Amino acid sequence: MTADDRLIVALDVPNALEGLKLAETLGDTVSFYKIGLGMLTTGGLALANELKAEHGKRIFLDMKLFDIGATVEAAVRGLAQFDLDFLTVHGDPHVVQAAKQGAAGSDMKILGVTILTSLDREDLDGCLIKDGAVQDLVIERAGLALEAGADGVIASPQEAALIRALPQAQDRLIVTPGVRPAGAALGDQKRVATPASAVRDGADHIVVGRPVWTAADPRAAAQAIVSELSSAQAQRPNL
Repeated sequence: MTADDRLIVALDVPNALEGLKLAETLGDTVSFYKIGLGMLTTGGLALANELKAEHGKRIFLDMKLFDIGATVEAAVRGLAQFDLDFLTVHGDPHVVQAAKQGAAGSDMKILGVTILTSLDREDLDGCLIKDGAVQDLVIERAGLALEAGADGVIASPQEAALIRALPQAQDRLIVTPGVRPAGAALGDQKRVATPASAVRDGADHIVVGRPVWTAADPRAAAQAIVSELSSAQAQRPNL
């Protein structure tokens, strides 16, 4: 089966060795991997470079950077030298602008995080985030990040269609974590959808982790998602 780079498999495993083992198991079924903050101290950046340079994979580095502009710019400039594909930063305009400056001259796409898919309104209240429906806040933050120059945004599948309808979202990327095949456990995700519905609603890429790497047969699990992405259920209404 040919890989479909709309599927990004999250290598949320304990260390780089296990990540490489999983990638080798998945083989040509998967062409795009996400490496997050949890693996940063256990060889994650080295794994990103190895998968990119030696295995020809695309890499999404999920760092969710947030700091003053000068620090974000410097961090992104350092990461840009590794020829990675996507990098996440918080979607606050000053962060996005600094990240874009740091990525200048490279092909690395800067994706702004809206609101984490593990959070609901009660969580936002605990963080003193302003009142309003989560969905409305995600749309507002997405618009601000895109206006600031983000190449795309991270949002739950439940907001993908509304973000895709924004004027600022034309020719920009929407990447959706919180994607679970039908029947899969939700884990710590609260705003979820199936692969087909996420793509149908406007997502360019979906991020799937545990449903793949906890499966008895990870390769078969990935193949099932790829098949779903090519099904009639995944077609957008205007296609």
